[in-house]
Amino acid sequence: MVHHDLQMASSQTKASVLENLGAVREMIRRHKRNDIVFAAIGLMALMFGLLTLLILFVDLVMDGYPRFNLQFLSDFPSRRAGSAGLLSAWVGSALIMIVTFLTAVPMGVGAGVYLEEYAPKNWFSDLIEINVSNLAGVPSIIYGLLALGLFVYGLDLGQSILTAGLTLGLLILPIVIVSTREAIRGIPVAIREAAYAVGATKWQVVSDHVIKYSQGGILTGVIIGMSRAIGETAPIITIGALTFIAFLPPSPISDVAPYLNFEWLRSSFTVLPIQMFNWLSRPDHAFHINAAATGAIIIMVTLLMNGTAIYLRYKIRKNIKW
Repeated sequence: MVHHDLQMASSQTKASVLENLGAVREMIRRHKRNDIVFAAIGLMALMFGLLTLLILFVDLVMDGYPRFNLQFLSDFPSRRAGSAGLLSAWVGSALIMIVTFLTAVPMGVGAGVYLEEYAPKNWFSDLIEINVSNLAGVPSIIYGLLALGLFVYGLDLGQSILTAGLTLGLLILPIVIVSTREAIRGIPVAIREAAYAVGATKWQVVSDHVIKYSQGGILTGVIIGMSRAIGETAPIITIGALTFIAFLPPSPISDVAPYLNFEWLRSSFTVLPIQMFNWLSRPDHAFHINAAATGAIIIMVTLLMNGTAIYLRYKIRKNIKW
């Protein structure tokens, strides 16, 4: 009788186990189906977005194709659409990007390294982290208003290339800080522990290991921030960028020792997005062709910068020996 009861219990247990296994297998199959459906929906959404952007970009290129020549890049703006060019606009954008880079990158990378490696973990550092993250999402027009009050009127820098570069530097500074911190966080703790184990100091660990191994991610964040800055219009308009300039700023390089000239920092300027806006606001369709060509150039420069960031990150990570 007891033996029979044990057999019955064993049979019930096996049936229960088989039933549970069947339920688990069904749940796994259902989840796999859900994964496939979600992946298909995500792929369709991605392809739809990319296709839309591609169509718009091709349309922009086709509209501006007649002006894709060296003369368009080497001529000054003009009241005649056929002879108008981008020389003062792209030179102004290049000089502003130099000031933006020199302003934001050293300060942003240094702040990111300090907050991640040196700053004590307390309420004050948490407050700084929250504010930096929030600043990365502040509308760009706010930075323009800040620069108008601080740089133009407060420090009396005027409506100059220096003011524009400082403004865009403030704009991308939170992006550089956040990307630097994220790149540093991706470094395995074992690398730091191994360096400390052989007697390295804090600075040696940070400079020779942490920054070296995270430089791919840091460089990517810097280039992405710069690609955002080159297309910004609102803060540049706020601080008084001109829409029509038929001259170039003084050259940064002089033929007299010390061979550097800083007068260009106080010069008036225009940039590519503002020149594009100026042409779009005119009723003549020929100016709209110029604007389309300018928009296509801005997009191509942005894509080139982002592609460069991806390539450099890949090369740097490939050369690093963990």
